[in-house]
Amino acid sequence: MQNTNASIGSQEKEETSMSEYPVKILSLHHVTHNVLQVVTEKPQGYAFHPGQATDVSINKPGWKDELRPFTFTCLPDEDHLEFTIKTYPERKGVTNELLHLSHGDELILHDVFGDIGYKDEGVFIAGGAGITPFIAIFRYLNSKNKIGANKLIFANKTKADIIHEEEFRKMLGKNFINILSDENVEGYEHGYITKEIIKTYISGPDSYLYLCGPPPLMDAVEKQLADLGVDEKMIIKEGF
Repeated sequence: MQNTNASIGSQEKEETSMSEYPVKILSLHHVTHNVLQVVTEKPQGYAFHPGQATDVSINKPGWKDELRPFTFTCLPDEDHLEFTIKTYPERKGVTNELLHLSHGDELILHDVFGDIGYKDEGVFIAGGAGITPFIAIFRYLNSKNKIGANKLIFANKTKADIIHEEEFRKMLGKNFINILSDENVEGYEHGYITKEIIKTYISGPDSYLYLCGPPPLMDAVEKQLADLGVDEKMIIKEGF
């Protein structure tokens, strides 16, 4: 894709590597009731494109080999790294362990990967923590004054689950569309993402569609896009 924003074009997933980058946690706090923002040191020369991710583990005995993929939500040129992570305390896994860490504890980062990257204006569709690759993309576009006519449809269970609601509202205004499945709140769509809702916001079958979320949402939306005649090559999503 050749355009003024091609510098954040999608990247092919890199081959698995054994590279490890220990980094100290600089700050850690909640941005919603179950979503954690983790800021870490940035290894020298460590580079990524908005929308990409890395595997992360905790530098503690018993946790070093427990790798989980997390998306960068900071800008590539910042002097630190940021991850926005939904936590699942009931699973007693990595995200629960993160809740017990603090400033100075260490994480281990690995190589960068990811197929989601910005190509051109379109509609972004996210469910829950699937918003994370879009946080970096929209922050990047906003920093370059290139938000344009991009739209974001964000599906959550409740208003309290919406990650960075005010930031997205400030960046996108009326082009930030929230859908709540478990609450009926004035000013918010109620229910699920439907073909009719998507059709309202896409400009046609040649529009780019950026998609990230849990598998049931991905499957449902991809079927709806196929019904609307959207070409698969116009759908930008993670390849794993």
